[in-house]
Amino acid sequence: MNEERPDRLFGDLRDEAQPRYIPLLIDEPPERRHFSDYVLPMGLFLTTVFTTLWAGAYATRSRPMEGALEFLLTEPASLVNGLPFAGTLLAILVTHELGHFVLSRLHRVPASLPLFIPGPPHFIGTFGAIIRMRGPILSRKALFDIGVAGPIAGFVVAVVALVAGLRLSQVVQADNAFGLHLGEPLLLQFISWLVLGPLPEGADVVLHPVGFAAWFGLFVTSLNLIPIGQLDGGHVAYALWGQRQRMMALAMLPILLVLGFVGWPGWFLWAGMAGILGLAHPPVMDQEVALGRTRIWVGWFALAIFVLTFAPIPFSVH
Repeated sequence: MNEERPDRLFGDLRDEAQPRYIPLLIDEPPERRHFSDYVLPMGLFLTTVFTTLWAGAYATRSRPMEGALEFLLTEPASLVNGLPFAGTLLAILVTHELGHFVLSRLHRVPASLPLFIPGPPHFIGTFGAIIRMRGPILSRKALFDIGVAGPIAGFVVAVVALVAGLRLSQVVQADNAFGLHLGEPLLLQFISWLVLGPLPEGADVVLHPVGFAAWFGLFVTSLNLIPIGQLDGGHVAYALWGQRQRMMALAMLPILLVLGFVGWPGWFLWAGMAGILGLAHPPVMDQEVALGRTRIWVGWFALAIFVLTFAPIPFSVH
């Protein structure tokens, strides 16, 4: 089925008498869809299904020193053990990207199907997913809706999965817990207290694969909501506060650098990416149009999600 798109686009002309944008309707032929527009997204998605299954199964291996490729070749049937992790993680990522895609269609902004990025099985098997916008987002309201829909949709699924995962998790003595330790954002601490109750002194939680995937879902949500450039958080911040988004991004940069020094070195990568791709969000045409009270409240809700899911030191090894 051909993707819906407007038959006419807004052009921008400058009236010499007044420095303002004047909408101009321009006829444009409908966009042609190519076979690769469906083959590439489906191929990447199926590859990501395989790599996340591999990652989930590899995390449950009985021989800790076994390599990922050796594990796959000697125990291919064990891939089924990766279903809880892969199914949960992909449910969160797919819901996130569909949030962007559906709102793009509703606002008649041409967009690709989600493009999932497979990754090595040594960790989680994926680098997430992206959607390519094939046309400019001219409306401030459209920018806000498209930017905020993904994080909120994925967040809802991640919270449900976290509750289920914590119910399946084990409480152990911290002295017996070795390996990778995950950071505890405020939301995780609160939901853990609700589901498991206060933990005994010296106790720790070994997350079930469903809970592990939910944690990553929350982590990805917080990364996307950083108000930098064209991240989801940059879209939302620019739609809400206009040029002040750049000031927020400038304030986040030294915070990320400090966290890279005292905590997780991965924050250096994010700071570097922000410097390369740009801190400021590009302008939209109707930036003076009011969003309305409902969207403003949703924007503050997205900011609360960022605060509640952000882990200053997401990974540590004990």
